[in-house]
Amino acid sequence: MKKPHSNGETNGAMQGWRTAIVTSDPSNIWIRGYDTVSLMQRGSFADVIYLLHRGELPSPAERRLIEALLIGISDHGAGAPSCAVGRMVASSNRQSVAAAVAAGVLAIGDEHGGAGSPCMEQIADCLDRVREDGVTLQEAAAAVVGEAISEKRRLAGFGHRVHHTKDPRIDFLFSLARKAKVAGDGVKAVQALETEIARQIKPLPANIDAALAAILHDLGFPPSAARFIFIIGRVAGITAEIAEEYLRERPMRVRIPVAYDGKSPRKLGPAKKKAKK
Repeated sequence: MKKPHSNGETNGAMQGWRTAIVTSDPSNIWIRGYDTVSLMQRGSFADVIYLLHRGELPSPAERRLIEALLIGISDHGAGAPSCAVGRMVASSNRQSVAAAVAAGVLAIGDEHGGAGSPCMEQIADCLDRVREDGVTLQEAAAAVVGEAISEKRRLAGFGHRVHHTKDPRIDFLFSLARKAKVAGDGVKAVQALETEIARQIKPLPANIDAALAAILHDLGFPPSAARFIFIIGRVAGITAEIAEEYLRERPMRVRIPVAYDGKSPRKLGPAKKKAKK
């Protein structure tokens, strides 16, 4: 006889969840062991983001880096896919702010805003080759780029549809990381990849995803964190874009020009007669 599926229940009661992030009682809330009111009095939002994801508070220099990253990824104009989708949903659905924000977040993926995670994996690949194969970082980057070319695979974190020659955010972020003594193998790997891409393909500058990947790697974050941090920062911009859509634009104002290139109008053939039984 089959055992009944428990759905995580024991004796009819759901098993308790486990978390190391937040707990509370009637009088207190603690984030990773720190009292929330104390954090409100002495900390910043960047402190709490770092604390939530890393388990410890950042140094002042690390906090400044997180703040700069969040500013850099907050918005890139109404035409950025995450903002455009949020505004489109807001245009047709005036009753649910949450639906519009969620739609904007759902537009984030490997092609838009999510390239930081695979870029962190590229960085790790380069550094693994240095350790395991005894090659230089530049040689490792050359191999990674060469393999991507042969496999016709896009290199995450390089090239931008607006900033064709240089992303204006990159130099400042890398300079800030060096001043904070955070810049390490992650920043070096991105620069080595950028050099090899220019040599083997064409100049494709590192973009904000690559900077996010390099700095988060050097701060000790896992690859998945790049997408989380991007979403945290971009939600600020998405909400502002949606608020403007509600306040300044009429409902259903978004009309996308569509060119039809299908079949010309045609008629159905004569109806087939049903066979007699």
